[in-house]
Amino acid sequence: MTLFASDTSISLVDDAEGGIRYWPDAVDPRTAAAWFEALRDGTPWVRQRRPMYDRVVDVPRLLAAWPVDALPADLPLAAMLACVQRLAPAPYTGAGLNFYRDGRDSVAMHHDTLRTLVPGHPLALLSLGAPRRMLLRAKDRHSKATAVELAAGSVLAMSHASQLTHLHGIPKTARPVGPRISAVFRVRPEAARGEDRYGATDAAGD
Repeated sequence: MTLFASDTSISLVDDAEGGIRYWPDAVDPRTAAAWFEALRDGTPWVRQRRPMYDRVVDVPRLLAAWPVDALPADLPLAAMLACVQRLAPAPYTGAGLNFYRDGRDSVAMHHDTLRTLVPGHPLALLSLGAPRRMLLRAKDRHSKATAVELAAGSVLAMSHASQLTHLHGIPKTARPVGPRISAVFRVRPEAARGEDRYGATDAAGD
């Protein structure tokens, strides 16, 4: 059994920078399960709050983040980055973790904040744990959302250009679902690299 399972991707959105691509089995199941357990049990998760309208609410998932030059040695993030680099190469500067504990945890439809990304480079997320459905929708409000089930050991890469044209999100669900962790790797400009310090990650997640 190899660490990395497949190089075959599914194209979900096309654009000049590679669009949105999905590798459903980028990591073998045994490795994906071991990575999930290590991150679940070993990450010092942060619960954040944010203002929404006239009140302050909990961010509906747990968070953590590090710059790639300071990834903790006792977590498998370096190996996860190597997997992502093999499929969607880029000079990634930070890793952000999102822990969706059950179907009540979610992230609203959004695009990543453009000022915190370097143009021309993708962002890539590696999913572990229970599958969760991601919705993709063109910013045209009349377009229909496309759903992709993010499986354990899968990688999804989104071009910078796709953040200009499409929204993505993980909706809440009443279906019984287990916990899921995503690791999102981004290329930040110098001025935005504070987003990748532990405890300083923004509210966006995937």
